[in-house]
Amino acid sequence: MSDREKLAIRLEPDLRERLERCYTMDGSRSRREYIENAIRFYTDYQEIQGAQSLLPKEIATALDGRLGMLEDRMASLLFKLTVATDMNVGILSDAYEFDEESLRRRRAQSIKNVKQTNGLISLEQRAKNSGDL
Repeated sequence: MSDREKLAIRLEPDLRERLERCYTMDGSRSRREYIENAIRFYTDYQEIQGAQSLLPKEIATALDGRLGMLEDRMASLLFKLTVATDMNVGILSDAYEFDEESLRRRRAQSIKNVKQTNGLISLEQRAKNSGDL
């Protein structure tokens, strides 16, 4: 004899129609198997909600580790880029004397350029448009 317990349920007509229409979609051989799968899925979901994550702990930990490595790498690259930018700005400011109005116009133009190109500005494009200021 089976170790299963009998459980009688009452379903609303529209839910019963959905059950009849869909129970074979996930490979279930019977309505009972489909209902058991649905209960397993939903109870797993409820238990995971208590842990505040929809992913299994192992996957979440692996993703957190990978994202942490990516964050560290991006921070390092941004730091190097900022140092290089600061060096270039320092060289330019030492070589040329800019007045405030010229710097204000150049900043406004740079903001416009970055917005128009989503930050993808090449030296060639910039050289073609150098007469903008």
